[in-house]
Amino acid sequence: MEPYKLFDAEYKFACLIWDNEPINSTDLVKLSQTKLGWKKSTTYTVLRKLCERGILRNEEATVTAIVKKTDAQKYESQTVVEKAFDGSLPQFLTAFLGEKKLSKEEAEELKRIIEEAAR
Repeated sequence: MEPYKLFDAEYKFACLIWDNEPINSTDLVKLSQTKLGWKKSTTYTVLRKLCERGILRNEEATVTAIVKKTDAQKYESQTVVEKAFDGSLPQFLTAFLGEKKLSKEEAEELKRIIEEAAR
């Protein structure tokens, strides 16, 4: 399995950690119950699996992320572009934007990102 591949439920769980780390595992159980509707056993099962895959760390009942949210997002976005658009970023952007209109600020930000990537 790819190192940063997170399934939907795993991603939502990881987001709780990214947004609250470091977090005590008992507090994480409570947060998972409130936000995800998970039982204690489900939380600990997913936590163990993500620790085994090197995505999270649970030391002395304190949970932190090894993989950063931006790295997981980068992996997911690259996977979508590769699988659905044969690696074509222009095709992806065309499909993503559809009929949506960009604000002047969004257009300027995209131009800046593209110019930096082209260097």
